[in-house]
Formats: sequence, C-alpha cells, structure tokens
Amino acid sequence: MTRAPIFFRVDGTRQQGWESFWRCLVFAAALQRRRRPTYFLSQLDPPELVNNIRRVGNEWLEADALAGTPDDLEQIIQEIRRLSPAAVIVDSPHVTREYLEALQSTGVLVVTLDHHAALDFPSRLVINPLLGPSKEAYSFAPGAQALLGRRYALVRPEIRRLRPLRAQEPAQPFRALVALGDDDPHGQSLAMVRHLMSCHKIRRVDVAVRYHHPELPTLRALAEANKDRLEIAVEAPELAARIVRCHFAITAGNSWSLELACVGVPQLIVVQNEAHWPTAQRLEEEGAATCLGWHETVSAQTIRQAVVDLLADDQERQAMSRCGRMLIDARGPDRMVTALEVMLHPSRAVQTLARAA
Repeated sequence: MTRAPIFFRVDGTRQQGWESFWRCLVFAAALQRRRRPTYFLSQLDPPELVNNIRRVGNEWLEADALAGTPDDLEQIIQEIRRLSPAAVIVDSPHVTREYLEALQSTGVLVVTLDHHAALDFPSRLVINPLLGPSKEAYSFAPGAQALLGRRYALVRPEIRRLRPLRAQEPAQPFRALVALGDDDPHGQSLAMVRHLMSCHKIRRVDVAVRYHHPELPTLRALAEANKDRLEIAVEAPELAARIVRCHFAITAGNSWSLELACVGVPQLIVVQNEAHWPTAQRLEEEGAATCLGWHETVSAQTIRQAVVDLLADDQERQAMSRCGRMLIDARGPDRMVTALEVMLHPSRAVQTLARAA
C-alpha cells in the first residue's frame, strides 16, 4: 500500500470500555479494502488486543497516556509529524475541543467518531454510527460534514455475509442468543443466560461475548455443566454460526443490536448504557425490537414474559426481522470510507483554500 495512512486514536481498556476500539477495527477493515494503511495509537487492556490489530494488517503504537490528556496530545502530534497521515480518526468521549483543534493545527484532516453529542466539534468530519442522538443535538464547525444514523451503522463483513443466509426464520426448536455487545459494564450476560435457560420453550441458549469478558470463565463452567442447553461464541465465525440459527436475541441497544437488525434477528433490548437509549428507542419505533427498559428496573419475570410472548407470535417475529433488514443495509462502512476519500480529495483542499481567501 503506497497511499497515505489513516491514523486511529482510540483506547480499549477495562476502565474505558472496548466499544470504541472494536468499531474502529471495523472502520479500519473497510479502509484497507481501499488500500489505505492504518495505524492505531492505543492503550490496550488486555494486551492480547494487539493481536486483533496486527492480525488483519494494521500497525499498532502504544499510547503513553489516555486519549485526551496533554501527554497524549504531545505524543500524537509527534506521530503525525513522523508518519504524515492523511487523516486522524479520534474515538474517545474524553477528548476536548482544544485537543481536536490542536490536532487540526497540524494540517491533518481530523475525523471524530462520537455518539454522545456532548462537544462543540471543530472536526471536519463527524460520524455517529448509532441511531442517535439526532443532528439537532450536535454542534459543528462551519463547513463540517456529519454522517449520522442508520446509513452509517458499522456492520462487520462476517455479519453482513449472513443476510442472505437468514432470509427466513430457522426451523424450530427455539434457540436464543444473548449478545450484549463489546462491553457488558454491569455483568448482565450470565444473568440473562440463566433467565433464558429457565424458559422451557427455549431448547438452546447461545451467548456471545468477547474473550476479555470478566464472566467468561463462569460462563464456560456453566456451559460445561449444560452441554445440551448452552453454547458460547467468542470468535466471529462462532458468532456467525449462532446468529443464523437463533430465533431471537437479547441485546443492549449498541452496535451489536444494529448488526443483528441488519441480519433480521428479532430482539429484546435491555439498556445498560445511557448513550444507547436513542438507538434502543429507534429500533423499537421502527419495529425491529422491543425495548424492555433500563437494566436495573427490568425483572427476571419481565424478561421471561417478553420471551414467552415473542415466541408465541410468529407474525411479530417475522415483522421484526423484516423491519430490521429494511432499517440497516450493512453498507455503512463503505459509505464512511467513501465520505472520507471525498474529504481527502485534492479538489476539497482547493475549495477550502478558496473559501478561506
């Protein structure tokens, strides 16, 4: 690859969470399909996450400080001068306007991935790959471009390939999938598995977690004791096989919810993060899911009753599947890369200089 690289500034730690890190990997994979080299400047915990970066051809640089701090700003500016990237993509809720302005002063195109809308963004390109907040909640600099909403949902290639395979609901007996996302901040996966295993209508339960999930050893022990009822999916190929066979999923209103909607999996959503409320509500409004509420207020009885009602209504599941597939078309990563390439085209620089003059 001889084109100028793209630089990602994102952390993935137990304190910061991993949602931003994993979605940046999806974006990087789409960039590599356009022959753009990619660099990650990141703090990672566990350290094995480095393998996920390098395995697919990305380069990793260890960050000395958390994103948004003065020490981090000094380091990233040094790396910008050394590598001369075409753009810097920042995905962290902890950066400030001054931090982004300092990056822009280097002359590089600054792109912000954000789903909080808590900042007055000076970035030239702002991307929200979830279903909310709306454009009205954001504050942009003059001339900035905003990519917001369902058309820019980040769907992994291995999930996108499942759309034709799950054009129809799989045969019974019923299978359920617990997929609470890259982060499970309140440790709900194990509890959800136990709720579903107590439902006699469900023959098998699959649970999808990342290999750094703190409850993974406990889940594996439970699966070992219930080999005929419970299976665990950690790697992407394992998850793909479970998605094709499941009849519904319990999710949390995050990017995994959008991926399952894209494939056509009916969902019951238990929200664990305030920032995911807009996505959960939009999925319910569009008919792709039922939002059960905030995780602290959703009881085991509420979950079991919602499961029973959903499994008893074939038409409701079919409608959810159809609405989800219509809402998310899996082309979000390609649209994001195209928008970035347009912003990087030399003609855009000429236009910017003309406006400044």
